[in-house]
Amino acid sequence: MNLVEAERVRMKLAENQLIDHQSLWRKTANIRIAMLYLLPSILLFSIFLFYPMIKTVYLSFFLTDAKGAAAVFVGLENYIYLLQSAKFQKSMLSTGLFVLYTVPTSVIIALFLALLSNEKLRGIGFFRTIFSSTMGMSVAASAVIWLFLFHPTVGTINSFLGMFGIPAIRWLLDPTWALISIAITTIWMNIGFSFLIILGGLQNIDQHLYESANIDGAGYFYQLRRITVPMLSPTLFFIITITFINSFQSFGQVDILTRGGPAESTNLIVYSIYQDAFINYQFGTASAQAIMLFIIVFVLTLLQFKFGERKVHYQ
Repeated sequence: MNLVEAERVRMKLAENQLIDHQSLWRKTANIRIAMLYLLPSILLFSIFLFYPMIKTVYLSFFLTDAKGAAAVFVGLENYIYLLQSAKFQKSMLSTGLFVLYTVPTSVIIALFLALLSNEKLRGIGFFRTIFSSTMGMSVAASAVIWLFLFHPTVGTINSFLGMFGIPAIRWLLDPTWALISIAITTIWMNIGFSFLIILGGLQNIDQHLYESANIDGAGYFYQLRRITVPMLSPTLFFIITITFINSFQSFGQVDILTRGGPAESTNLIVYSIYQDAFINYQFGTASAQAIMLFIIVFVLTLLQFKFGERKVHYQ
């Protein structure tokens, strides 16, 4: 009798385990389906993002040969060399100034143009198209256009300045003006995307807020300060963050307009990485610069989220 009861208990436990297993399988069905849909993206990210990043970290601890293969393990010496290098310090200074020139200016101009384009005026669609047109141009095409505009003798900008008796400026040949020239080109390139995003944010603001403000007698600038900017703050925060990151990654315009010169005044960090890796074949040093750039952008972005997001109003 005891054996029969023991067998029943064993069968009951086995049945409960089977039920629990089937229940767990049903509960995880959504997770398995989601992972199946994410599998192509995971594979692409692994090939084009995760593997290169791991490889970059690995090479930053080595001296490499001309083919980019790790030759001699040097530990942190590549990082120490960069921190002591006057060239790297100047590159970081130029990058910092470049970001300072481009991010606030491009966001302010895009906001101004979006405010103008948000007005209900006849033919405003034409101006919206013009203001956003820079988004449809490649970096190479934009840089070539500005290469002719900045030409010291036949450039349109110097010809315009000459009409007012202002001496010609050596935009791309003077170390003082070269970085400003690159910044102007980048601002012009960034305006189109920023303008479209900000304009979309403006058009999503509830118009009843403005109607109530008009009834109360609030002026335009009061509405701008109390309604438009707070309601637009999530969009502005997004644009500032994206523009900030993109400014650190600027390369094409530098390569076409100045190639890091004159006197390395426009040798931004990304162009410095390119020079070390593909011109000097120092892949270890280039990898160390890339890791340091990643850390700097990551830390600054975290600080921006920590302190800047406090002023964002999501409702």
